[in-house]
Amino acid sequence: MEAGNHTQLSEFILLGLSEDPELQPLLFGVFLFMYLLTVLGNLFIILAITSDSHLHTPMYFFLSNLSFVDICFISTIVPKMLVNIQAQSRVISYKGCLTQVYFFMLFSVMDDFLLTVMAYDRFVAICHPLHYMVIMNPRLCGLLVLMCWFTIFWVSLLHILLMRQLTFCIGTEIPHFFCEFAQVLQLACSDTLINNIIMYVATALIGVFPLTGILFSYTKIVSSLMRISSAGGKYKAFSTCGSHLSTVFLFYGTSLGVYLSSAVTHSSHRSSIASVMYTVVTPMLNPFIYSLRNKDVKGALGRLLSRASSSL
Repeated sequence: MEAGNHTQLSEFILLGLSEDPELQPLLFGVFLFMYLLTVLGNLFIILAITSDSHLHTPMYFFLSNLSFVDICFISTIVPKMLVNIQAQSRVISYKGCLTQVYFFMLFSVMDDFLLTVMAYDRFVAICHPLHYMVIMNPRLCGLLVLMCWFTIFWVSLLHILLMRQLTFCIGTEIPHFFCEFAQVLQLACSDTLINNIIMYVATALIGVFPLTGILFSYTKIVSSLMRISSAGGKYKAFSTCGSHLSTVFLFYGTSLGVYLSSAVTHSSHRSSIASVMYTVVTPMLNPFIYSLRNKDVKGALGRLLSRASSSL
């Protein structure tokens, strides 16, 4: 191709969810509502856990980290989308797009890692209850979270450094409402063989190992529960896993749905609509799952709101 068709590229064009001008106010209102609901819901979870000494346990330490990551995850995507709708612009700068790709990968995979760590926490709590506080001590909990951050920090950075070596045609349009890594990679004018190899290897490792860890933990949990004689004892033990299991099914279910949608329809527009489920809906629903299904969190939220109202 001619040199005039290539970078130095300064911007991309995000096609968004719809080109219909009449739908833009509706999209703005819906996504603003979902964004505020997600931020406030997860913020309340964090405040309830930090302000209530009864919730200063490993399970709720990981939950507060998950809520923080969910706030960061949705904030990577939706604010830019809202700004573009309000300004009637679809432009995102080259640096802004790479930044969005980096933080999208960072927080989405961190979600996955935290769900795996939380499954291990439930495994220790149910299968080794007498040694739970010894095994899941504050040092180990902090170390597990730091290891997750450290791993995905370097994996995401590697992807971005490799992507910076690519060239893109001027006027490149991204058929999505945010800079999704695979979509951006497909639009490169230069050879992406190394990028694709690294992407597939990282996806396999990051996808397989956490899911294997979750399945292994719950296999051991079910095996341990089968040895409990009373139905009440089984229910009480497994009830502590209900919220986590719901979040796992929601996370992997929506992610798998997006993948299958892309594979079956081959439509970028339908794939971007399906992506709303795991980029926006899942972080929004997580606070409701943990507050509605968990008596301890509901009690802590009630005490937090009562203290807030009494101080007014």
